[in-house]
Amino acid sequence: MKSALQKSPIPEKYAFVAKTLTDPIFDPVWHFHSEYQLFLVLKGSGTRFIGDTVKPFTAGDLTFTGPNLPHLWRSDQEGKAGENLKHSEGIVVYFNEDLVGEHLFQKEEAIKLRQLFQNSLRGIEITGETAKSIRAMLMALLRLEGFAGVLELLKILDCLSKSSEIVLLASPGYTNTLKEDDTERMNEVYAYVMKHFKEKVTITTLAELTNMTPTSFSRYFKTHANKTFSDFISEIRVGHACKLLIEQEMNVSQIGYESGFQTLSNFNRQFKQITKRTPLRYKKEYHTNYRSRKLK
Repeated sequence: MKSALQKSPIPEKYAFVAKTLTDPIFDPVWHFHSEYQLFLVLKGSGTRFIGDTVKPFTAGDLTFTGPNLPHLWRSDQEGKAGENLKHSEGIVVYFNEDLVGEHLFQKEEAIKLRQLFQNSLRGIEITGETAKSIRAMLMALLRLEGFAGVLELLKILDCLSKSSEIVLLASPGYTNTLKEDDTERMNEVYAYVMKHFKEKVTITTLAELTNMTPTSFSRYFKTHANKTFSDFISEIRVGHACKLLIEQEMNVSQIGYESGFQTLSNFNRQFKQITKRTPLRYKKEYHTNYRSRKLK
């Protein structure tokens, strides 16, 4: 098991690191680090965990996370065997707050940047035209060397700081309470749930997996995930249903059962509670937005 708190990926003589990731799956280990991170998914799909949020991801997913905010991207291909698996691809950028410099960071000109960095402690999803612009800038950043790369990264941060096309992810006041032993245990829980969420998953089963009593596990999970285990399972199932609504020609009833819900009424209720829309409305809005993006 990898360490939860990872060693800095930035060599001491550099201000930042920008690189492409090309693997069958993204790193599925629940972890955190002291650097700020920009991450763009170029290829691949799965489930994204940032702080106490759970959301599906696909190509184009762009996020900005602050220091010590736990995260993982679990690929749909995780656990599958075979040599013909499609690769997951992405661009990741790591940097520290001192990229800007403490003196400049405290000046009036940097007020929007300070707000951006503060918001990143909850994790930020970047959407719309801003995401398209940042994608092009990240591709350019990979080709730049020396101080030109620093200037391009500052341009990216400036663009983000001025954008309203952002979604804050973790709950207000979310605090990372995890230690290394905790993340290993939570990784076990996440791995089991992602493999079995279509079945009936009980607290008793997870308690046995983590060597705890059911009561202790329930309390432990709520403390570290900032939600009940039943809410967590519902989010995983609804996230899977969202992907099926977008990618598959199945009716709502089929999608509900395929996502682990035992009744259509429960599926509709949980889906609307989490996404604030019905399954059919979700599908219609997605395809309407997708067509409008294609036309631009």
